[in-house]
Amino acid sequence: MKVRIGFAPGARSGADAGRFLELVDGLEDLGFDSLWLSERVSGDAPDPIIGLSVAAGRTKRMKLGTGVQVLPGRNPALLAQSLASLDVLSNGRFLPGFGLGAVDRAEQQAFGVAREERAPWFDEVIPLLQRIWSEESVDHDGRRFHYESLRVRPQPVQQPLEIWFGGKAPSELRRVGRLGDGWLASFAMPDDCASGRPIVEAEASAFGRAIDPEHFGAMVFYTDSTMPDAVAEIISKRNPSVDPHDLVPAGLANLRKRCSEFIEIGFSKLVVVPMDAAREKDGNSLTQLADSLLDLQT
Repeated sequence: MKVRIGFAPGARSGADAGRFLELVDGLEDLGFDSLWLSERVSGDAPDPIIGLSVAAGRTKRMKLGTGVQVLPGRNPALLAQSLASLDVLSNGRFLPGFGLGAVDRAEQQAFGVAREERAPWFDEVIPLLQRIWSEESVDHDGRRFHYESLRVRPQPVQQPLEIWFGGKAPSELRRVGRLGDGWLASFAMPDDCASGRPIVEAEASAFGRAIDPEHFGAMVFYTDSTMPDAVAEIISKRNPSVDPHDLVPAGLANLRKRCSEFIEIGFSKLVVVPMDAAREKDGNSLTQLADSLLDLQT
């Protein structure tokens, strides 16, 4: 099992150019496996594709992922071209991760897709993207999109360009098994992931598919010290069944312990996400994070 540790600054990490470039350089130099940028229109972080494109130009080794990008509301042909271009210009280092988008109305209105329409949109577009990325031309007559002899270039360096999904609800897990290539759980405990994996694998089997055993991972959120009340409130909304202080470890020692718990159940692709003001505040904190975790990589 190949254990890999990535980093995600979070959707509210700010859009300061200098700090972002320092973060990218630090992650590359210290040996983190990947950088993941999320999408939140109301957040203050850069658009993930723009941010990852900048990162691609400054790095040679590190993988670059969207964790996650909202799919419903986007033109699939144009999106396919943008993401394939990023994979080409990064020399095959792009990791696409998709989701339905935040549940709050303020976010949904930006994409122009009603909440009840997000899942059907998603289910139509994922297979369509996969075909655009791999076939010479595409004919498609779907509920939302209609193409005749559609040819989109460039195509990705990676063939196939494997797609990761987030989520933890049973319907989301079944979608991973039916359509995805990997599951990157979010705001989930190791026990949640251990019980969710069979759902993914059973659905994949029912559709004549198999998920690579190496393609199970988790976003591991953490705080530097005592959790602020505002952070605890956010976490409670994402997973009300778990005490926020149990879900999000405080301090690097507890973060390492949580990562080890995920590794023990076979979740080998981990992305650590700071939840408070510390974030990637300076090079020293990023170095301390690397010293605490990167020896877990295999």
